[in-house]
Amino acid sequence: MKKFLSVIAVGLLAFAGSAGAAEHKLGNIEIQALSGSACGAPAYIALEKGFFAEEGLGVTLVAGNFETQKAGLASGKFYVANGDFNFFPSIVEGLDLKIIAGLHEGCIKLIVPPDSNIKSSKDLKGKTIGVDQLGGTPFFVTSLVLAEAGFDPTKDVKWRPYPLDQLSVAVSKGEIDAYAAWDPFGSLAVRDKGYKVISDIATDPLFAGRFCCFLYASNKKIKEEPEKIEAILRAYNKAIDWIGKNPEEAAKIEIEKGYVKTDDAAFLTQLLKEYKYHGTQHLHGTGQPSDPKADAYYFASRLQKAGFFQDKKLDVKKWVDDVYYDVLGTTKK
Repeated sequence: MKKFLSVIAVGLLAFAGSAGAAEHKLGNIEIQALSGSACGAPAYIALEKGFFAEEGLGVTLVAGNFETQKAGLASGKFYVANGDFNFFPSIVEGLDLKIIAGLHEGCIKLIVPPDSNIKSSKDLKGKTIGVDQLGGTPFFVTSLVLAEAGFDPTKDVKWRPYPLDQLSVAVSKGEIDAYAAWDPFGSLAVRDKGYKVISDIATDPLFAGRFCCFLYASNKKIKEEPEKIEAILRAYNKAIDWIGKNPEEAAKIEIEKGYVKTDDAAFLTQLLKEYKYHGTQHLHGTGQPSDPKADAYYFASRLQKAGFFQDKKLDVKKWVDDVYYDVLGTTKK
């Protein structure tokens, strides 16, 4: 826990190491990335390996929740965010973001305790499900699992939010029947406490082989400061490539710097490998690298079917065509 709590100190140290815009030709920015989740690795590694600095950026990593992230992106305080398809309904409702890249595959598990009589998603009807926050990614992942099972995720289950490290406590108290969580929290419960997996988005056919996490950018900042958005994306791309080639060292950095709540390097390395950070590993069974735009369309269609878009007549393909923005391919140098 001591190392995990040091994520706040990491953010402060990042700021101290970036002191003074004069040291960085593009100045200093904040990225909300301190969450304790393993899949925040691109931001952690881009900072720790100096990829942001190479691109002329001083970066401070800060903590927050989904609402502070959305507010920061809307106002222009934040330039980018690592997020799942949980952003899609907010964008449909007017949050002015663009998807600028795909980051990696599955990092969330929907699980139940060892003695649970829940055997599959079809047994979840009428149950109480815990998540870290309503409207967050584990919430939407579980909602798609429920919709696939034929349920209405807004009516057929109850939802209760808890801090990530309190979800298993809530199960033991009988307050929830199941929960969905980011790695390493879900994976640790499976490994150490014998929890059973109902859905693992790394292997569940509903999600497997597709980007679960995308990099979003404030459209306000794309228009006002395109050179910074380009630089941020280049730094993320360097980090993604580096993680794909060096998962063991990436895991070591996440642990030593206190970014994640585990000391097991082998365990974390395996998780990072499962996320398939190197783009050429996303194959969809076709032998071709996966397409984040196609994956965005897939998940947007699923969310629409599950009833999460207020605009019931939304042309999803047209919407994705508008929301996906190829920063490095279309922005003039």
